[in-house]
Amino acid sequence: QVQLAESGGGSVQAGGSLRLPCAVHQSPYSAYCMGWLRQDPGKEREGIAVMDRTGSKAYADSVKGRFTISAGNYFLYLQMNSLKTEDTAMYYCAADWRPLSGGCPLEYSYESWGQGTQVTVSS
Repeated sequence: QVQLAESGGGSVQAGGSLRLPCAVHQSPYSAYCMGWLRQDPGKEREGIAVMDRTGSKAYADSVKGRFTISAGNYFLYLQMNSLKTEDTAMYYCAADWRPLSGGCPLEYSYESWGQGTQVTVSS
């Protein structure tokens, strides 16, 4: 299982921006699926962004137009703009190197996960 580690979380005011890096101990470009998910206590876990090895991306409606997933050398990123109070959650990066045909779903049972980083958005 490949190690992943998120950072960059913190507190920000509504309307602000944060960038979450996720260090990946294997090239993310070789992963079949890479994604970001979030969970707030008392709520269901939500897949919010996913990218496959072709570079194709998909976003949850709740973040579309505000969040961007990207990959670099041994990093996966989530750029979050125009943050809202409802974006408050623990954010997790995840990746999977198992072969998968077709596209990567937003809700996917990834084989490798980070430990999470907390994002708190205040009004």
